[in-house]
Amino acid sequence: MRPQFATLFLSGLLSCLPAMWSHAQTPLPTLGDRISGTVTIDEEYELGQQFLSQLRRSAPTIPDALLNSYLETVTYKLASKSQLRDHRLSFIIIDSEQLNAFAAPGGIIGVNTGLFLNAQSEAEFASVMAHEIAHVSQRHFARGIDQAQSARIPQLATLLASVVIMATSDPSHGQAAIAATQGRALENQLRFSRSNEAEADRVGQDTMYNAGFDPNAMTSLFERLVAINRFGRRPPEFMLSHPVTESRIADSRGRAVRYPDREYLANQEYQIMRARVVAHYAVDKPAQILAYQKLLDESTSEFTRDANRYGLAVAYEENKQYAEASATLAPLLDKDPNRISYVVTQAEIFTEQNEPGQALAFLRRHLDINPNNHPLTMAYADALIEARDYQAAADILDNHAITRPTDAYLWYKLAEVEGQAGNISKVHQARAEYYVLLGDYQNARDQLRYALRVESEAGASAAVEARLQQKIKEVEELQRKLQG
Repeated sequence: MRPQFATLFLSGLLSCLPAMWSHAQTPLPTLGDRISGTVTIDEEYELGQQFLSQLRRSAPTIPDALLNSYLETVTYKLASKSQLRDHRLSFIIIDSEQLNAFAAPGGIIGVNTGLFLNAQSEAEFASVMAHEIAHVSQRHFARGIDQAQSARIPQLATLLASVVIMATSDPSHGQAAIAATQGRALENQLRFSRSNEAEADRVGQDTMYNAGFDPNAMTSLFERLVAINRFGRRPPEFMLSHPVTESRIADSRGRAVRYPDREYLANQEYQIMRARVVAHYAVDKPAQILAYQKLLDESTSEFTRDANRYGLAVAYEENKQYAEASATLAPLLDKDPNRISYVVTQAEIFTEQNEPGQALAFLRRHLDINPNNHPLTMAYADALIEARDYQAAADILDNHAITRPTDAYLWYKLAEVEGQAGNISKVHQARAEYYVLLGDYQNARDQLRYALRVESEAGASAAVEARLQQKIKEVEELQRKLQG
């Protein structure tokens, strides 16, 4: 069974931290110095990064560069029109069909791929992102610390550990763990959480409108979630941590009508991302092809026709019918030849059918126009790997890591490719960067020491050895800081 992501929004649980800590039994990592008074923005950021490290170690994620770039683009568009003061945001997409999204202190924004399956338009997707950004911008985490009064970092460690449990295992395990520690504080916690949810809805709808998204989409998504809950045996995980009530729906509807009228256009890019997620989870590939063929035949507008055509193309690709996939995608490329998602999809098809040369030639012009574009670069590296030009792929990824130093999957992939290219020292260095992002400083330090040994035995320059020694010191300092 695929791990289900059942994260409770962090600020909603902070009101019961004292009770949680007094009953905690599992040894937990120390997250730093104690907090007294309100948490600063920098302290929130550091705590959020440590939570993200735990999540990277435990949760199954989606490396799809198109999906990740889309999430970043939409969220930054919203963030630019939000009340956020600190725009250091980090993103993670959890590989789970369960509908959920979450925010963590320090600008950590996460979604399940299940959100793409359930949000039928970009505006509905954006309504969830705006809501989560509002949790961060309103600093519900720090306000939760104020309410808890005596909360300390070890208590925060308990909270973060509970969230990670719920993110990476059967949600009942995490819920049981929390229930066992919070006791009578549950009622107060729920009241606090609902207060935050209402504020996040209000602030989030303002952000949506200011960023050019239809604020009515928040209401339509809420209504769909209630319908799912009504007929399902178990509510979506999002509804467990973000309870949707009739009054909450009415409030969102009432706010939406107060915004000035504006024309909103549907975004094809969101439908492309959604189709990729649908294809990713399709169990019966031939049936998925038939379903999209029917949808394409029944399309009544250019927008739905293009969306269904793309869905059919990726369904063919998933079923390894590459000629059909290319033929289906061709009209879309003719119509919009510079849309990066179409270009990357065609390159993926070429690479998967053992035609990396065609993929490389196809991608070069677009990389000239869009240098360092993440999906294009990753597709180009994949084609080079398929062509067994490992050194060129390593060079591409090594350069790309400069622009995306916190991309854990990128460092993981780089380590593999450096190994295929025979660059042993660089394998260890890339692994070290990967382990740092996972918060595994012991392994990171070991990898750097291996790299230093390789370089010393090869007669490396003093500058190279000094750089590695300095990096080892930095990792050791991070480890000391984590241990308090």
